[in-house]
Amino acid sequence: MRGILKKKNSKDNCVTGDLVEFGEDKAITKVYPRQNIIHRPLVSNIDYLVIQFSALDPKFDIGRFNILLLNSFYYNIKPVVVINKIELMDDEEMKELEEQLNFLKKMEIEVFYISTYKSIGIEKLEEYIKDKITAFGGPSGAGKSSLINMLQEEKVLEIGETSKKNSRGKHTTKGTTLLPMKNGGWVIDTPGFSSIELPPVETAEELAGLFTEFNEYKTCKYSNCIHINEPECGIKNELNHGISQSRYDFYLWCYKFYSEERWNKY
Repeated sequence: MRGILKKKNSKDNCVTGDLVEFGEDKAITKVYPRQNIIHRPLVSNIDYLVIQFSALDPKFDIGRFNILLLNSFYYNIKPVVVINKIELMDDEEMKELEEQLNFLKKMEIEVFYISTYKSIGIEKLEEYIKDKITAFGGPSGAGKSSLINMLQEEKVLEIGETSKKNSRGKHTTKGTTLLPMKNGGWVIDTPGFSSIELPPVETAEELAGLFTEFNEYKTCKYSNCIHINEPECGIKNELNHGISQSRYDFYLWCYKFYSEERWNKY
């Protein structure tokens, strides 16, 4: 980068996914306005955020999954869910996992159950994200690099194995890379997450707004209802009907975290 762009000295001056102009000497002279930006990992102009977990090895973690889902809504990027390694599950285990993720239908979030090992479900996902810019996020060991290798041919990404000692995936991606897909569009490989942080939500109202399935049932008695202790709360009345108990429990957990760790400091 050159001129005032370089003098800003900020890590988000120019990030993977930015549209830029550059001169003959390849120096960047302009960064165009972004439609969105994610700060962890640091990428911009994303159409889809693929939230990829493995069904087993390592075992699916609903808590970490919900945190990534919350981040996708915070950054206003449409989430797409990919569950890999389904070949490791029997019919009963598969049924239990589908029931656990059944709440995503209400939120109109696409879910793809795939196996990179047996090439199951890859074509449907490839067609869905065709001609879009898609970032992949999720814990290490979920098979993101294997999947991205199947979607593009520009760069072969290193593939790791799951640690037999702690059932966690080994971190293989070293940086954020934009790669062209074989059938149109781009994929962004992002470093695997060893920890996933909650987004910097400022108020209880903002937090509730990130639970999009709440929107249909906000028939609360009080306009400032935060859906915890208030009487005649439309959200609580819909538990185990229109709203998943597990999602509401996650909402309560987030509210407690923010109240103790962030909101009470202001």
